[in-house]
Amino acid sequence: MSLYVFPSNEDPGPNFADLLRRTSAGTLPDLSGELTSPHGTTIVSLRYNGGVIMAGDRRATEGVTIAYRNMEKVFPADRFSAVAIAGAAGPAVEMVKLFQTQLEHYEKVEGSVLTLEGKANQLSQMIRNNMPMAMQGLAVVPLFAGWDHRRNIGRIFSFDITGGRYEETDFAATGSGGRNAKTTIKLGFRDDLSRDEAVELAVDALYQAADEDAATGGPDPLRGIYPIIATVDVTGFTRLAEEEVAARFAAVLARGGRPGGNNRS
Repeated sequence: MSLYVFPSNEDPGPNFADLLRRTSAGTLPDLSGELTSPHGTTIVSLRYNGGVIMAGDRRATEGVTIAYRNMEKVFPADRFSAVAIAGAAGPAVEMVKLFQTQLEHYEKVEGSVLTLEGKANQLSQMIRNNMPMAMQGLAVVPLFAGWDHRRNIGRIFSFDITGGRYEETDFAATGSGGRNAKTTIKLGFRDDLSRDEAVELAVDALYQAADEDAATGGPDPLRGIYPIIATVDVTGFTRLAEEEVAARFAAVLARGGRPGGNNRS
């Protein structure tokens, strides 16, 4: 396989998507699809003292039908950032794959890692490129969060379907159950949450969203399916073990679904 050589005025540089367009037209992920494409539902993110939590339920719906019960919605973008997806499932998953590759490609070409804001901007451009499909009902609305080594804090970014990027100070939620999840987090959030308290709050938020929103999947002990929860801190992306998540939800069920009390002011 020979290397491509570009004139200086046509060099795609560290932009992997542009490289594909110039060298392999037609191999970019097809972000089109049927209007009945399955949709991912509820995702949340919140800061804690030392990092950020990213969490998402596992259900995908197709109209009033449950299309999938164990969909993955939380992914590492790279070692120090995470992305979670809501909206049209097919385009969203393909966008995440392209986003992961873009960050890796940039690092190899430039010899340095994008800043957290730079990563958020890259994702924003991809969402903007999906705008034609969004206008047909195939919108992708992710959350992005990570550890900022320059500021030494965890940061959260939300987006709209046009690619608009907004930094959230403390927490964010989106998807069909996002409003209920965000209300739960708002009532329980405080600046000095520990990692365990933040995980508990994320679990409460997803449980309450599932209780109010039919499209959001709650814990399913019978099938062994639980929402995905991950942390990002100075050590990088870590997905919580399924056993820990199951234990957290068991505690919620044991208290009758009422939000926990140890992280309240």
